[in-house]
Amino acid sequence: MAARTKMSANLRHIGQSPYLCSRTGAASLRFAYLVITYFFFAMRKRLHNIVNNDELKRQMETSNEVRTTLSFYQYHHIDDPAAFRDQLFLDWSELGVFGRIYIAREGINGQVSVPTEKLLTFREVMYSVPFLEGIRLNIAIDDDGKSFYKLKIKVREKIVADGLNDAGFDVTRRGWHLSAPEVNDLMNQAETIVVDMRNHYESEVGYFKNAIRPDVETFREALPLVEELLAADKDKPIIMYCTGGIRCEKASAYYLHKGFDKVHMIDGGIIEYARQCEEQGLENYFLGKNFVFDERLGERISADILAQCHQCGKPCDNHTNCVNDACHILFIQCDECAAQYQHCCSTACADFAALPEEERARLRPTLTFNGTKFGKGRYKANRKSDPKIV
Repeated sequence: MAARTKMSANLRHIGQSPYLCSRTGAASLRFAYLVITYFFFAMRKRLHNIVNNDELKRQMETSNEVRTTLSFYQYHHIDDPAAFRDQLFLDWSELGVFGRIYIAREGINGQVSVPTEKLLTFREVMYSVPFLEGIRLNIAIDDDGKSFYKLKIKVREKIVADGLNDAGFDVTRRGWHLSAPEVNDLMNQAETIVVDMRNHYESEVGYFKNAIRPDVETFREALPLVEELLAADKDKPIIMYCTGGIRCEKASAYYLHKGFDKVHMIDGGIIEYARQCEEQGLENYFLGKNFVFDERLGERISADILAQCHQCGKPCDNHTNCVNDACHILFIQCDECAAQYQHCCSTACADFAALPEEERARLRPTLTFNGTKFGKGRYKANRKSDPKIV
């Protein structure tokens, strides 16, 4: 607010400038254009982060501020996504909100971290937008307040990259939303099919009992693969699930269009299911960790360890990114291997990361690392024909 007041005062001051008022015609118009251009770019600087990422991350890691992580989404036609994005950035920056938000003409999809003392204010600001009024905010289950270190709001073609032609089917005709008790009841029926609509590295560390888990790296890949896998079971009840529910909204509409009769999805995804189970004292059928797309990379749902360290094979479900920026592959690493490899995925990466910055810059174009060799989370795929780099 102070910045807006200052800008208005500056504009008034410029408008009263004798230099501007004494000029006429083209010269005055050119000067006015320069003034407007200056303030346009000054405002644009406020709509993006200008502090170094490493510094922002350091500030977050050393901060004692209590923060709440939450996620949300809403399908709604937005006429001007760019203008909506800019206003959102201004409003939420003033509240100290961090996070990653995608905006498209079809709606909004966000994961954010809010100072807990400002959570009610954030809710009020969000609900003041008519199409966001009353939407569910999925509060994180396992939260240390270190999920995000900056606010990033991007305009995209879609809020979830699904590869679908929305004009080819009714995207508003979606599957049935199930509460946690309804999920458990339907899962207890022998003919029910449970499908994980997430990527392989997500389901590697956590999943529902007996769920079909497609071996895919993107949601776009999962849609046709699941359709093929379930081609003979179109008349059976299907429960789909994902992290917070958004992927299943579009997927359920797609499968109903494709002739599946009994398509269900877990309302609010794994996050809301786990919350309801804890709140209502229900048996939780989800095992292990729920992978999340922020600095935490996962939240504990049950004590089960379902995955293994990609380096030594011991039970472990801690995802991390190789600290070698030239690699940065997502993989699972235990504490012992983290110490042995200096938080890298290989000796090659550890040796490279230890080099002076100038030497790394010179060698980087000539070297291959696991991150450039394998897809996301594919480090453990050490096939003899295409071995991982050690």
